[in-house]
Amino acid sequence: MPDVKRTVRIVTEQKIVDKPSGVEGFPLRRWNISIYLLNENGEEMPANVFGKAIYKLHPSFEKRANQTFNAPPFRISEEGWGEFDMQIVLTAQEKGGEFTLSHDLNFASDRYEAEHAVTFKNPKPALMSMLGESGKVPGEENGVKKKGNDAAKKRKSEKGVDMEKLADNLQNLDEDDLLQVVQLVHDHKTQETYTKNDVDSKALYLSCARFFERSID
Repeated sequence: MPDVKRTVRIVTEQKIVDKPSGVEGFPLRRWNISIYLLNENGEEMPANVFGKAIYKLHPSFEKRANQTFNAPPFRISEEGWGEFDMQIVLTAQEKGGEFTLSHDLNFASDRYEAEHAVTFKNPKPALMSMLGESGKVPGEENGVKKKGNDAAKKRKSEKGVDMEKLADNLQNLDEDDLLQVVQLVHDHKTQETYTKNDVDSKALYLSCARFFERSID
């Protein structure tokens, strides 16, 4: 499978809360972070291509320094007075690998966004299907190839004879042309050729795939 690139958007929101921070000159703030995937139009959508997000916060958070979330938008909410750099580890679905993103938690704006490009290496079919929900994937213009035509494909022989199309065309022949086809099949009849003349229903049954395969060769 070829590689697929996508863009992850990290949205941070923060505000001052009316609580003592314990540090003079630094008000206590409540902040939260959510993670989204961008589609080909730059619009946010659930980042369901990931099954887990781990936030690695500042050591001062002690037991809460590593926090794991298992469903989009992987929203974390905390309180604190200080800015710091953190790492966010995203684990792709279907063993699609891990992505470590660096994120700057700061209080310059009430809300801000950060975008990161990620590349999925050789994604499995199930993950490729999920990626197709957010944009084009290799192999098809509008998403992953679907399996709805599998039964029709099986009707074709290994030599490329479309028996369904052949049957339709035979029905469109006039009586003289159809008699010539029947005579050709009869003249080249082999052990693999099946014919049945049903007099009562005035029908003739032919199984002539092998004959037409030899004709193509």
